[in-house]
Amino acid sequence: MPCIHVCPLSKLPETARATGARSLVTLIDEGTAVRRPAGIAAEEHLVVVVSDIVAELDGHTLPAKSHVEELLAFVLRWDQAAPLLIHCFAGVSRSTAAAFIAACALRPHRNEAEIAQAVRANSPTATPNPRLVAIADATLGRNGRMVAAVEKIGRGCNCFEGAPFVLEWR
Repeated sequence: MPCIHVCPLSKLPETARATGARSLVTLIDEGTAVRRPAGIAAEEHLVVVVSDIVAELDGHTLPAKSHVEELLAFVLRWDQAAPLLIHCFAGVSRSTAAAFIAACALRPHRNEAEIAQAVRANSPTATPNPRLVAIADATLGRNGRMVAAVEKIGRGCNCFEGAPFVLEWR
């Protein structure tokens, strides 16, 4: 069964090893060092340099349509033979948004609220970045349903970093 794993940067090597992921998405601030785990080929590793912000901020990279388009192109070419691993620095906002976006893109007829509820059920700390979700919602033609679904699950529990979790579907 295809699945998407999410984790913080600090848990990247062990999560990649434990899950058998062969494809990796990194959403990270410019200048943050990330070492690609063994077992993931360079061509199966997408690095999206983007900050976890929702409005312009000096010295940071605001999520843009081009970032979401890169993510969608990568996810839609994922063969689903092995799990996909998505991470950001804390495993709370950018990566949970990317996992939600990926699941919506891969299952276009599945209810967005159900996907968001699955994210929440598997991660009490998940707080998907609303700007990334809004851009994806418009790009995928979801007419505000993705945004509404994420608003409905609300902000996750406060934490320093999220625990690794999995998002599965049939």
